Amino acid sequence: MDRLGLLESFVIALDEGSLNRAAQRRGISQPAMSLQIKQLEGLLGHELLHRSSTGVKPTRPGQLVYTQAQGLLSGYNRMSAELSALTDSISGTFRISTSTFFGRIILGPVLLEVNQAYPDLDIVMKLEDRLVDVVRENVDLAIRSGTLGDNDGAARKIAQMETVLFATSTYLDQIGRPKVPEELKRLKFIQHHEDQTGGFVSLTLDGVEYQAPVHVGFTADDPDLIIRAVTNHTGYARAPRLFLEEALWDGRFEEILPHYQPQHKEIYAVYPSRHSYDKRHEVVISSLLDRMEALRVASIARRHPPAAIMA
Repeated sequence: MDRLGLLESFVIALDEGSLNRAAQRRGISQPAMSLQIKQLEGLLGHELLHRSSTGVKPTRPGQLVYTQAQGLLSGYNRMSAELSALTDSISGTFRISTSTFFGRIILGPVLLEVNQAYPDLDIVMKLEDRLVDVVRENVDLAIRSGTLGDNDGAARKIAQMETVLFATSTYLDQIGRPKVPEELKRLKFIQHHEDQTGGFVSLTLDGVEYQAPVHVGFTADDPDLIIRAVTNHTGYARAPRLFLEEALWDGRFEEILPHYQPQHKEIYAVYPSRHSYDKRHEVVISSLLDRMEALRVASIARRHPPAAIMA
């Protein structure tokens, strides 16, 4: 019997607060998830979960098991990662987590190229707009921007992305285009839940920083929903320029206060421990940085084409 597997299912069930969501995350059916919980309860001789129509919560023994299981699983996953790092070969299963937009636009194409170059490397990429604990969830590498949250792994900044304030031309025609940072308060700001403004957004012009007042009108944790809200002329938002390049170029979106630079978005690589970092991490991160630099150069060239040579 896979006792670690049963403990992992139990921990995921409590993390998700639902057997159905836990089953989806594990890639099994809800009856199979329920059976695993019952097997663990039978093995330990205690009822571990209170089940209700609103989800699951731990019993008193369940809370004890949950706390101990977190340590056991973290230790096992860290040990596995460090054992994998001992080999010089670029092979085996390599689990990567990143956000939806970053994965679709930037990291996904990179991993396809890496997979072609290293056929013995089995890459498993998960797109998820939530903070992932790389140790507890057995993830080899997470690429994250902005907030890292609580995490048992090691993290380092690997890059940063230029961001822009953007809206539709229709919205700006209706509300009026701000000319200076102070005028942003007339517009409705649509923010990602990780990017809490505190009532201001930082803008820089010629080395001088301005704290522009913002009026938050909508907050969401789904980037697609934020883009949809902007597209529906609800307000404006902030996002990395690389994500919006085509939409800015073809006129679907318009940059707000284009001479001012909003704060950059920091990009982090997160892995189980500094000892687990191996050649697979190095290859993926190096390839990612090469692609980001190529996209940055192409973006600058598009916005500032060289002057035509006169005959």
